[in-house]
Amino acid sequence: MLMTLGFFVFDMPTAPYQQLQRQTEWRHPSQSRVGQRPAYQYVGPGDDTITLTGVLYPEITGGRLSLDLLRTMAEQGKAWPLIEGSGRLYGFWSITSISETSSELMRDGTPQKIEFSISLIRVDESQIDLLGTVINAGLGAATGLLAGPLNKIRDLTQAVSKLPRF
Repeated sequence: MLMTLGFFVFDMPTAPYQQLQRQTEWRHPSQSRVGQRPAYQYVGPGDDTITLTGVLYPEITGGRLSLDLLRTMAEQGKAWPLIEGSGRLYGFWSITSISETSSELMRDGTPQKIEFSISLIRVDESQIDLLGTVINAGLGAATGLLAGPLNKIRDLTQAVSKLPRF
C-alpha cells in the first residue's frame, strides 16, 4: 500500500502513483513604504498542495474504475484523511482535480495505457484531532457500507481483465 485517501487505497490493483509532488506555502503580505523597500509580515500558513502522477496499465494495475471512484469522492466535496503506507498522517485533504490521458487504444476504444494526475489541497489541520474518534466510531459502519461496492468493483475489474482482447 502506497497511501490511503479516506478509504481509497493507492496500490497496484487501484491507482499506483509513480510521483508525489508537494508544495507548501507561507503567507508574507507586503506593505508599501515611502522611500523604503516594502515591509513584510508573516501572517500564517498558505496553501498546501499535493499532486500524484502515474501511469495505469489496466491489464496489470487499476484503470478507469479507480479514477471514477476518486471522481465520486471529489464530487462529494469532503475532506479525507491522507495517510502514507508508512503510517505518516498528512492531514485532511480534498481532491481539486483529476486529469487522465488514455492512449494505446484497442479497437473498441479501451485504453491499454492511462496517464493520470490527481491534485489535492489540505483543507483543515484542526480536524486531525478528530481523526481517531471518527475512525473508531465510523470504521465498522463504513467498512460495512463500502465492502459491497468495493468488492463489486474488484470483481468487475478482475472479470474485465480476463476478457479476450482483439
